[in-house]
Amino acid sequence: MAIYSYRATTVDGSIVEGVIEATDEKSAADRLRNSGVIPLKIIPPREGVTRRFSLRSSQGELLTFTAELSALLGAGLPLDRSLNILSSISESSEMRQMIKEVLKSIREGSSFSDALLKHPKVFPRLYVNMIRAGEAGGVLDVVLDKLNEFLESAQELKEQVVSAMIYPVILLATGALSIAVLLIYVLPKFSAIFSEMGTALPFSTQLIIGFSAGLKAYWWIAVLAALAGWKIFRNFVKTDEGKYRWDAFKLRLMGDVIRKIETARFTRTLGTLLKSGVPLLQALHNAKDVISNQVIASAIDAVSKGAKEGQGIAVPLSNAGVFPPLALSMIKVGEETGQLDTMLLKVAATYEKSLKTAIKRFVGFLEPALILGMGLVIAFIVMSMLMAIFSITNLPF
Repeated sequence: MAIYSYRATTVDGSIVEGVIEATDEKSAADRLRNSGVIPLKIIPPREGVTRRFSLRSSQGELLTFTAELSALLGAGLPLDRSLNILSSISESSEMRQMIKEVLKSIREGSSFSDALLKHPKVFPRLYVNMIRAGEAGGVLDVVLDKLNEFLESAQELKEQVVSAMIYPVILLATGALSIAVLLIYVLPKFSAIFSEMGTALPFSTQLIIGFSAGLKAYWWIAVLAALAGWKIFRNFVKTDEGKYRWDAFKLRLMGDVIRKIETARFTRTLGTLLKSGVPLLQALHNAKDVISNQVIASAIDAVSKGAKEGQGIAVPLSNAGVFPPLALSMIKVGEETGQLDTMLLKVAATYEKSLKTAIKRFVGFLEPALILGMGLVIAFIVMSMLMAIFSITNLPF
């Protein structure tokens, strides 16, 4: 049994908070419903700080809004009353104001999806289209529940990638700082000693000392050049051609990881849309928008064309050659059995799990590569200094 923190609402809209003992989150939610309250958020042990921190991001606020609205609608409350409750309990003042504006639009006669469409920075087009499908089919609470699962999976996937890259980034920054300290502060002291000796220095030592002197005297030019180079690069990748070339380079560098990320993202989005009642062509168009790699996204255009011609999606996806063979086989089976939406979600779950292994493998290669690279640079600097010292003292090296 574990202790869960919770926030819930009564039927009259009052908010209650507390803790409850249960074996898992589902049991905790059931116990709360049996006690006569509607659970809005249940926080597992030791996750309170993480969840509160994630609420600061717009993605976290959207996830919280979706989960709480799904819980209220699932409990039988009407949409306007549910939104009214959420407008008073949201932790973000911006989110509270946005919910009030959505509620005002609904009371003025707009549909829920049209009201959300007025806030594109908070609600992406994919989100609005799923809400519209739920409204059309009279299953808004079901669609919100699926949206909540989708957003949680997307957030978890993003956190996995970010967490895996923290150590390599720290390693790279530490190594670069160490090399900078050697070049700017340590080597100039040796340079003064060598100049007083008046002895001819090895070429590698002269090269290192010259580079160090230039860096110390003109470091501001190096900083400006780095900033200018970064600005040029950013402007280049904002263009269609630049974005495509950069994505193609990333695909060659870590193709396995990127393909699994995009496969999981595309199949989960498409499967969720189809399960929510969105037509295939519209679902394909929306699912393409979640793919960040332009090389893979451009290949999806042929899939939409094939679907329009009645080929389905398995054959065009196979011809595109951007998704792994296992995913293509599972999609083909789902299409043949008439369970494409279910099979797409299974593909997403499969590749989200295998993505952890792929990320570990990539980071496992990246870490020693960074250590080796930094080590070679530092070793070259140290060896150059030792060669100069041995040449001055006439000792054999």
